[in-house]
Amino acid sequence: MRLGLFRRWGAILSLAIPSIFAFASMTATGAINLVMIGGLGATAIAIVGVVNILMYNAFAIFSGIGHSVNYLVAQNYGAGEMDKGIQRASMALKVTLLVAILIAILGMTSSELLLTLIGGEESKGIRVGTEYLSLRFLAMGFAILSFVFHGIFRGLGDTKTPMVLSIATNAIVLFLTYALTYGHFGFAEMGLRGAGWAYVVGEWVGLVGALFMYFVYYHRKYETRRSRSWNRGEGKLLLTESGKLGIQEFSLSISMLIFTIFISRLGENALAANEIALSVMSFGFMPAFGFGATATILVGQNVGKRNAREARLSGTHTALLCCLFLLVLGIIEYGFASSIANWYTGEKEVYELAGKLIMMSAFLQLFDGLLNTYAGGLRGIGDTTFLTLTSFLLGFLVFVPLTYLSIFVLDWGSTGAWLSLYTYLVLFGILVTVRFYRTRWEDIRMKVAS
Repeated sequence: MRLGLFRRWGAILSLAIPSIFAFASMTATGAINLVMIGGLGATAIAIVGVVNILMYNAFAIFSGIGHSVNYLVAQNYGAGEMDKGIQRASMALKVTLLVAILIAILGMTSSELLLTLIGGEESKGIRVGTEYLSLRFLAMGFAILSFVFHGIFRGLGDTKTPMVLSIATNAIVLFLTYALTYGHFGFAEMGLRGAGWAYVVGEWVGLVGALFMYFVYYHRKYETRRSRSWNRGEGKLLLTESGKLGIQEFSLSISMLIFTIFISRLGENALAANEIALSVMSFGFMPAFGFGATATILVGQNVGKRNAREARLSGTHTALLCCLFLLVLGIIEYGFASSIANWYTGEKEVYELAGKLIMMSAFLQLFDGLLNTYAGGLRGIGDTTFLTLTSFLLGFLVFVPLTYLSIFVLDWGSTGAWLSLYTYLVLFGILVTVRFYRTRWEDIRMKVAS
């Protein structure tokens, strides 16, 4: 039995570790970027924080396509029906190309308006942030296409390709941010505009790599370049599932946007401290996403194989490993909270407040691990309606009202806002855990077009 446990954990980690590195590289890039941009002052940090939230929302709206094709392809792979899986992948890519064009147009036409709505007309961040936001929208168009490709690769059980592509993308972003923001290595000094161009170039290179892997490398096995016609039933299934998962992600992201708007009313230092704390805590969030992606792969593939018992066990052991990882990480974050925050900025008021928020969150992030892992398992079986409704109701009936109450009525400031955030995550984590184990696994079947 012990050997069986080690084999099971080894199989989980072989999928999870590349995903953890992929998501952690994104986290590290965001954190290091913030440190580098921090040299431009608190205003720049606040601008980047607001833009990151906007990017999260833009990504969340359309991320359902990547999440849905991920679990659908995983089920097809487990069932040995990869011709249908590639048909679904082809349809998802066509939809996503249109989405990417829409995102780029939104960035070119609406960046100033969006920053004005969040920061107010008198904010000096409007002037310096508009072009940065436009460039980030352009980069997001490339990123959302890459995300769908990564979802397809993970559905096939290939987590190494997304890892390599993510690390390469983020390495380019970091290098160019350093070079273009401050004018190093012979480049012109461009400030925030240079940091925006760094994202554009990095995401473009990552997309080119994904195109090569899908249309060249995987063509030999799955004929990915062969034209697949649009199937009305499959199209309806894909768009329905994508819509539900997109609403789930958007409910969280728009709640976080409102959360950020509320905190911005506490002042520039509070907003900068909030962004630093979110950046540090994302070192727990992103690995949790990695384990969640692993749960989707393993549960989805075992559903395709009609092995419900193994699907349930794989979700359980993935959650256990995720929580062990986050426990160790939480100990480190709690012990070095103030020092870590000080890396981002030398402004005492900012890093002391950020350190306090990090200490509050260090162990509560275990519930984020439960949330991501079991939500990933529920995606693997196609239980997307529950995830959508729960995210929407908790976001707008719990998270947003509690944040407003804590800041504007009880006057608890940033501390109260973060207590509201983790009340939301704890409740969501508990609910998806209960749902996972109350599922009638013997009745679970693959998702098919109607």
